[in-house]
Amino acid sequence: MAKIGVVTFPGSLDERDAQRAIRLAGAEPVALWHGDHDLQGVDAIVLPGGFSYGDYLRCGAIAAQSPLMAEVISAANAGTPVLGICNGFQMLVEAHLLPGGLIRNDHGNFIRRDQSLVVENPDTAWTNEFAKGEEIVIPLKNGEGGYIADAATLERLEGEGRVVFRYQGVNPNGSLNDIAGITNERGNVVGLMPHPEHAVEPGFGPNTRVRMRSGVDGLRFFTSALHALQAV
Repeated sequence: MAKIGVVTFPGSLDERDAQRAIRLAGAEPVALWHGDHDLQGVDAIVLPGGFSYGDYLRCGAIAAQSPLMAEVISAANAGTPVLGICNGFQMLVEAHLLPGGLIRNDHGNFIRRDQSLVVENPDTAWTNEFAKGEEIVIPLKNGEGGYIADAATLERLEGEGRVVFRYQGVNPNGSLNDIAGITNERGNVVGLMPHPEHAVEPGFGPNTRVRMRSGVDGLRFFTSALHALQAV
């Protein structure tokens, strides 16, 4: 059985949700601690959402310097699938595994909503069970979720197909080009602001046309990782 590690930082909130999503997908979740240097032989890694170190300095900036992040960076550069969710996305840009940055929402408020996304790149380790152009609904909750990058970086991301998800219907935080998630050149590292781990189980996900709280689009992030690992 594949093992997927979930790193806990001081201020993490959603590591248990990520562990449950991994279990529902059919893998073994492994709890990892930010202060260690041991990835415990995991096959993939999730950096969960929350408010690591109270979001002081910049969101994710302190967590990106944690001892375990040195191991995460090395693993990512060697091809290990890494998913950064919300605060985890902020860590990935602060660790320079992904380009750009995340800033305060343009309206200045924390936002919580079920967010429609369009899948732009289904060819990553975390999206291979989606179809290009597919619209999915994933819960979103952030105060500093506005994606920014300079013009050259945006042009490169767009030209190389590295925008993975784009906000559909409404841009909730002022992200440039409606970007909700991106990937690295290799496709093994993905960061996004919405929370797929909150849409993995009927009765607890977003509303759908079929019934309330039945949305499970997030589960395919984690089954995609298993598919990618099996293909290696």
